[in-house]
Amino acid sequence: MPNNAQTPADKIIVAALYKFVSWDDLAGKQRDIRKTCTENGVFGTLLLAKEGINGTIAGSRQGIDAVLAFLRSYPELSDLEHKESFAEEMPFYRMKVRLKKEIVTIGDPDVDPNKCVGTYVTPKDWNDIISDPDTIVIDTRNDYEVQIGSFRGAINPKTDSFREFPHYVRENLDPQKHKKVAMFCTGGIRCEKASAFMLGEGFEEVYHLQGGILKYLEEMPQDSSLWDGECFVFDERVAVKHGLELGEHALCRACRHPLSPEDLRHDSYQDGVSCPHCAGKLTDAQRASAAERQKQVQLAEERGEKHIGAQ
Repeated sequence: MPNNAQTPADKIIVAALYKFVSWDDLAGKQRDIRKTCTENGVFGTLLLAKEGINGTIAGSRQGIDAVLAFLRSYPELSDLEHKESFAEEMPFYRMKVRLKKEIVTIGDPDVDPNKCVGTYVTPKDWNDIISDPDTIVIDTRNDYEVQIGSFRGAINPKTDSFREFPHYVRENLDPQKHKKVAMFCTGGIRCEKASAFMLGEGFEEVYHLQGGILKYLEEMPQDSSLWDGECFVFDERVAVKHGLELGEHALCRACRHPLSPEDLRHDSYQDGVSCPHCAGKLTDAQRASAAERQKQVQLAEERGEKHIGAQ
């Protein structure tokens, strides 16, 4: 996404990025990328693996531009794309650059998007693909993400982690019966790996939404949209809606489940301690720990400080 000269100076730029590439010297890259982010006041998380880079960072316009320019100075990332949205406050409290075996974990070392992926579908063409009655539309995200929003008619595999996706496909889909498959996820990365996996399983016509839900919500007018609800994001904003505006969901600090306005009014909701999704599952020790953490968060707020436990 190009820089927007109209962006208000007080807005925090949130940049989501990923790219599958084959590269090495990850420890050196980890050191240099972390240094560049720190020097430019940029926070967030970046994952590095032999298969590429993935993450979300936030900072000032100048800081984000500096970090992106540095990342693109690597020959492997010269054409790195990113998606931008905005936040009123910094959505991250630290800068983490981590080395991983995979930048998105499917658990199968033979799945390599650097070798093959499905067919990319732009947001403007996505409605036509998923409106085709012959197309099986699959939401590759986890169940708690799907619950707050998805495309109309999409299948929810009800997975707790992306590692479960291969099992779902092998148990429920057949390359001989399901000739046309379209998949989507938050930013596009899970779909690249999912499409590579499905091609390896013998599925021939595999499509995935280019840029993910975030790009669709950014570009597709709401009156033409086939998206219902909000899209979960992995930072303090919790969820966004059309135009990438801030959504209405909050986050349970005990179980990390997104909470709707109705959840926040539920009798079992206690700020920072429990919610309707975890109230009956927490031990006394867990509730006591959560209550103490919330107490420290409130004390920090009274002092005008940020408490890391607020994440």
